[in-house]
Amino acid sequence: MAITNFDELVEAVKGLPPQTVAVAAANSEPAVVGAVQAAEMGVAQPIFYGDAGHIREIAGVHGLDLSPYEIIDEPDDLKATAMAVQAVHDGKAQVVMKGHIHTDDFLRAVLDKEHGLRAGYLMSHVFILEARHLGRLLFVTDGAMNIAPDLEQKAQIILNAVYLARLFGIRRPKVGVLAAVEVVNPKMQATLDAAAFAAMDRRGQFPYCVVDGPFAMDNAISEDAARIKGIKGPVAGQCDILVVPDIEAGNIMVKTFSFLCGGRTAGVLIGAAAPVVLTSRADTPEARVHSIAAGALVAGLQRTARCKIGRVHY
Repeated sequence: MAITNFDELVEAVKGLPPQTVAVAAANSEPAVVGAVQAAEMGVAQPIFYGDAGHIREIAGVHGLDLSPYEIIDEPDDLKATAMAVQAVHDGKAQVVMKGHIHTDDFLRAVLDKEHGLRAGYLMSHVFILEARHLGRLLFVTDGAMNIAPDLEQKAQIILNAVYLARLFGIRRPKVGVLAAVEVVNPKMQATLDAAAFAAMDRRGQFPYCVVDGPFAMDNAISEDAARIKGIKGPVAGQCDILVVPDIEAGNIMVKTFSFLCGGRTAGVLIGAAAPVVLTSRADTPEARVHSIAAGALVAGLQRTARCKIGRVHY
């Protein structure tokens, strides 16, 4: 059965083997509070890498007991991040989460050829939106890592998101490739990419999913909007996965959903050797709990589930 909201996600993770999350540069309130809350909910056990004095100070302000958790004292954020990634590389932890450190510095450690988490796939980020009014989760990609992916990169981004959606119980995800309009316009590259993916799907080049586009945002998620505009097909108005044209579109969409609409979000990096929780430094503890839960779900299932990251058949 598919997971349709974050409460169900947390319950699903509780039924899996315990996972450990290495919190890199854990020198912020959202990182510490979120990781402890995740542990108290049975989602994952944290190991904190960072300035131990600052971490304990944060815990004291919020009345948190850190005695059950390991703290690795390293005041230098870059070194603490490298140590956290190394812990996952060596199997001491199963998930790594970004704390109070810039994304490029964090990813430098993740992408390190010797001690990082490269796995031979393009790494891409997937935001997860809890669209309660739709009764399902929406997976948005890529709004955090790949800046302006080309057609081939977008194809791998699609399959990374499909892999994650299938771990969430969606057996054959419906993938909508977004643009500003739902018709092919030679002057708008996003519509050309979407049309190419739709043709590739009809020829069986994408495994485990169905891909169509271009879609504008309204007719990607609203069956009424698709019907009014005369857009037909098994994906129109029913998308599980939304593929954005570039990082700006995805990032703005998700932060609007979160900060303007009050929607609950999570996010995880797919394509690495282990789940990577790539949070914003402004993310709430709740968002971190749900992101940790998403990472723990991937870590708990990837060794046993039959889901595999696919390859596009060229």
